[in-house]
Amino acid sequence: PKDDRWKNADSSLFLQDAARRVREQGGRLSHVDVTILGERPKIAPYRTQMIAKVSEILGIEISRVSVKATTTEKLGFIGREEGLVAYAVCLIERPSSDN
Repeated sequence: PKDDRWKNADSSLFLQDAARRVREQGGRLSHVDVTILGERPKIAPYRTQMIAKVSEILGIEISRVSVKATTTEKLGFIGREEGLVAYAVCLIERPSSDN
């Protein structure tokens, strides 16, 4: 937050940068799973677009991206609709070495 070069930056830049760093280290992005926590908005109408966008940004097949959502059953700041939380997990494959 203190680095001005990222001020008002599109969030896709962070994802692209992370993917680039993985590839530079010899890794391959295999699968990505995103879970969004929030009471609203419901993501069902946008889920397909979200999957396609994540796939495009990361340069992986759509079939390797999962996006889903859940609520906190009205608990906490999420339940009060004061914000959202997103968790993402990425399976990274690294070529095996013959050492």
